[in-house]
Amino acid sequence: MKIRKIRLESLYTALFYLIQPFVWLRLLLRSRKAPAYRKRWAERYGYCRGKVEPGGILLHSVSVGETLAAIPLVRALRHRYPTIPITVTTMTPTGSERAESAFGQNVHHVYLPYDLPCAMKRFFNTVRPKLVIVMETELWPNMINELYQRKIPLVIANARLSARSAKGYKKLGRFTQRLLSKITLIAAQNEEDGSRFIELGLKRSQLTVTGSLKFDISVTPELAARAITLRRQWAPHRKVWIATSTHDGEESIILDAHRQLLATFPDLLLILVPRHPERFKDARDMARKGGFSYIMRSSGEKPSSSTQVVIGDTMGELMMLYGIADLAFVGGSLVERGGHNPLEPSAHAIPVLMGPHTFNFKDICARLQNADGLITVTDAGSLVNEITTLLTDEDYRLYYGRHAVEVLHQNQGALQRLLQLLQPYLPQRSH
Repeated sequence: MKIRKIRLESLYTALFYLIQPFVWLRLLLRSRKAPAYRKRWAERYGYCRGKVEPGGILLHSVSVGETLAAIPLVRALRHRYPTIPITVTTMTPTGSERAESAFGQNVHHVYLPYDLPCAMKRFFNTVRPKLVIVMETELWPNMINELYQRKIPLVIANARLSARSAKGYKKLGRFTQRLLSKITLIAAQNEEDGSRFIELGLKRSQLTVTGSLKFDISVTPELAARAITLRRQWAPHRKVWIATSTHDGEESIILDAHRQLLATFPDLLLILVPRHPERFKDARDMARKGGFSYIMRSSGEKPSSSTQVVIGDTMGELMMLYGIADLAFVGGSLVERGGHNPLEPSAHAIPVLMGPHTFNFKDICARLQNADGLITVTDAGSLVNEITTLLTDEDYRLYYGRHAVEVLHQNQGALQRLLQLLQPYLPQRSH
């Protein structure tokens, strides 16, 4: 058994070293569309001296979705522990840009290194955290081993584990059990996720169900004021719909639906926000080839009365842009990407539409759907039909928007529960 243990863990590390040339190639290929992938490679191997302040909290959020969920947590930690430095790590340039725009100078930001023993040792020698928080479920064996050896508490916050992922981990048997035994605490989003961790060998004493942090978002008065101002400038007498976090294959469906909608609502304005910056140009080219009158948000222009499409190509403005719209379509759901966060538009009390592929937000989407806060569409035709009904019938539109925000409010509280759980691992607050 011990021989198998050494083999499996050593095999994982050996493979990770072997694939590094392919990792570099992938970064270079991705950098053709997103040049940021070509930068800061040293950080990916743990070289971050001078970029972080040691001895604080390290929070890892792999990409944009996790970073957005982490915003209320980081702000609450800053408020509760103002003297403790916070470092936020991500893995993608988009997540990095989102972290920098959300937190500014209040936190330090670097990439989390690849899960190689030498890179992790180098990284933790520099950061020397008191506590490590990982958002959702990023289980990196060498990172977990390094933290365990250094007796640094590791908390998986907002943890979720799909049936598919659980099946994959289960195949690794004792390897997964040993990995889970080294985690201090897992704060699961719901009972279903929690039970999957238990089935994999996690002790009940290591598990708490806190609910989803994604519900703990709110529209601040400042954000609401900015949205109202922008709506008055952009479309004081027009209806507006927004399609966000779209992936390859979705922008064409959205623009097709918009063309059909313009036949009934000639003044209708579409705000189209692709998920990744490398898709901004593709969306612009599609709008141009489709004969739409469009502007890019980054140009700073205001839409004229003849503008039909605004392409949202800026970072950190999504919550504000939702505040301009009368209804929202959330992407990654008409193609099999699992969907993105429907709670952000819900916070603005507007109807939310998504495609059938919502496995990333299965629990949240089920709650919204059961409460008449989410409408499922399958293609351009059903999207046109649902939006036509929502734009024509104001009571119907307000009904869905009201129910969406009610689901949000009814499920809040995960943030306070998590802060209580983190308390033992951080210095006592001075009163």
